[in-house]
Amino acid sequence: MAAWGRRRGVPTNRERIALTSAECYIVHEIYNGESAQEQFEYKLEQALEAQYKYIVIEPTRIGDETARWITVGNCLHKTAVLAGISCLLTPLALPAEYTRYISLPAGALSLACAALYGISWQFDPCCKYQVEYDTFKLSSLPLHTLTSSTPVVLVRKDDIHRKRLHNTVALAALVYCIKKIYELYFV
Repeated sequence: MAAWGRRRGVPTNRERIALTSAECYIVHEIYNGESAQEQFEYKLEQALEAQYKYIVIEPTRIGDETARWITVGNCLHKTAVLAGISCLLTPLALPAEYTRYISLPAGALSLACAALYGISWQFDPCCKYQVEYDTFKLSSLPLHTLTSSTPVVLVRKDDIHRKRLHNTVALAALVYCIKKIYELYFV
C-alpha cells in the first residue's frame, strides 16, 4: 500500500486531474467586430447555463466583474450567517438589559443579507461557482493555450448547504427578533 498519507479521492502530486472538454470551457478573448464584449458575455452565460465544472474567463473585464459578483455574494452569505449567530448568541454572553442593543440590529442585518442574497443571487447561475485560486488544481487546466496572463477560473460548487445554513440562521434570528420586540413593546 504505497499511498499511506493519501486521502481518498484527493490526487497526490504525481497524479494529474484529467479533464474532458465537457468539464472545462474557455471564454477566449478573440475580438471579432465591434460587439466583442457582448459576444464574451453571451459565451459566459452559455457556459454558466451548461454547468461546466470549470469555466476559464480570458477577457479581463468580464472576468473581474464576475469575480467581484461572486465575492459580493459570498460576503452577503457570510454576513447573514455571522450576524445571525451573533443575534442568537448575544443573550447568552451579555446581561439581559444590553442584549437588545446588539441582538436586534444583528438579527435585522442577518435577515436583510439573506433576503438580498435570495433576491439577487439565488437564481443567478453564477452563484453555483467560486473563483479557483488553488495552483495545483489550476495546473490541470489548459491555461497554456490562453493569450491572457491573468484569466479568472471558476469552479462549480454545490451551494445547497450554504443556502440552507444562511436561510436557517436568518430565520432563527427573525424569530428571536420578533419574540424580543413582542416582549419589549407588548408585555
